[in-house]
Amino acid sequence: MTAHLAGALGPTLAFENISLTLGRTDILTGVGFTVAPGSVHALVGPNGGGKSSLVKTLLGQMPHRGKLSVSWPGERPGVIGYIPQALEFDRGLPMTVNDFMAAMCQRKPAFLGLSRARSGDIGEALARVGMQDKRNRRMGALSGGERQRVLLAQGLVPSPALVVLDEPMSALDEAGVRVFEDLLDGWRAQRVTVLWIEHDLEAVGRLADRVTGLNRQVLCDGPPAQVLTPDRLLALFSTRPRVERMPQEQAA
Repeated sequence: MTAHLAGALGPTLAFENISLTLGRTDILTGVGFTVAPGSVHALVGPNGGGKSSLVKTLLGQMPHRGKLSVSWPGERPGVIGYIPQALEFDRGLPMTVNDFMAAMCQRKPAFLGLSRARSGDIGEALARVGMQDKRNRRMGALSGGERQRVLLAQGLVPSPALVVLDEPMSALDEAGVRVFEDLLDGWRAQRVTVLWIEHDLEAVGRLADRVTGLNRQVLCDGPPAQVLTPDRLLALFSTRPRVERMPQEQAA
């Protein structure tokens, strides 16, 4: 275990021989890898390769075969924050940023407004993503990048010990990307476990501790410098992938 993982707040994730079939289509076949506690672990691969489906199995949204375990460091499970790729809603709804955060981040019904217990946390989260001054703006009036920042904010309340990200950078502008990278640095410093689906391989190479290449099965798994090579990426993104596993001694 590397030094920055000592005393990690986040859990260890273990995927063991995970398979998923929808109808007659094999979505995942024998997927196995481990996410170390307190690490930023990226999932990369082609569209349709099963990345989002694997995340949905972790969140309990899809049936699967195999064993999936989440091992928390303490006696009680921590909070899981989930940030989806996009937010689908009727842009004509008179729903403000405050309304959305109230609906997503508190038990009190959103139509009763922000609870005192959550108001401060929500304000802090919006400030961290640069959206504090737009709390009263309608969600439908925001740009795509601004809506993505609000999605990032809702994943911060309550403070998570495990963060699951599904292509969070897809709609962000340059300033939003800097906000996201700051959040990622903060999670790493707090030893939060991060499982991150991402198509931007340059960002993955800079920001991830470990990378798993998934195209219906695990084709490579290891540190970014050893996974994100031309040969392995060609195999990963081809329509008929060649299975190539990393030697055990290369594990971080």
